[in-house]
Amino acid sequence: MEAVSPIPAMAFSSACERNKDAILAVLTRVFTDCRRVLEIGSGTGQHAVHFAAALAPLRWLPSDREPALPALAARIAAEAGANCAAPVVLDVATQPWPVEPVDGVFTANTLHIMSWEQVQAFFAGLDRVLQPGGRLCIYGPFRYGEEFTSPSNASFDTSLRHRDSASGIRDFEAVDQLARRADLALQADLAMPANNQLIIWERA
Repeated sequence: MEAVSPIPAMAFSSACERNKDAILAVLTRVFTDCRRVLEIGSGTGQHAVHFAAALAPLRWLPSDREPALPALAARIAAEAGANCAAPVVLDVATQPWPVEPVDGVFTANTLHIMSWEQVQAFFAGLDRVLQPGGRLCIYGPFRYGEEFTSPSNASFDTSLRHRDSASGIRDFEAVDQLARRADLALQADLAMPANNQLIIWERA
């Protein structure tokens, strides 16, 4: 009898469950005219499933690095609607990215687990795939003027750097400079629950 491969277990993030509706309230406005949105670092897929369902007929394109794909693909296959594509392997540092041009890009809680070189690669990749008039939305914690927005974010940064010295909460000013070099103009910087931000840029 032929062996049957086990179905990958679906990972679960409590943070995704807590923040998905607050983020969606903003994305509903920001992506209202978009047709294809690429999500970088889809992780557990909870955001992808939730956002795609609410933003149909927009097509949501989840992606992540190869180790995350089995669990991510399992959730998309089990829970996503027709307007959520099967996830693709995408490492920001491996270019060109394996996607067609899009008019929206979303990522949550990724920049602080990337190295600064990977953050730079992220914006270099965007420069090739985000169409004129397209919008970029980044969710997560940031520093401003080299200062943390809360003691808890300072503690979080310490734990990140202890685990990986190349990671850490990014300075908004440095990230915005990368965005400007990619012809992205700041549209909004919104305070979100749990000391996070949702920052929106638009391609010139």
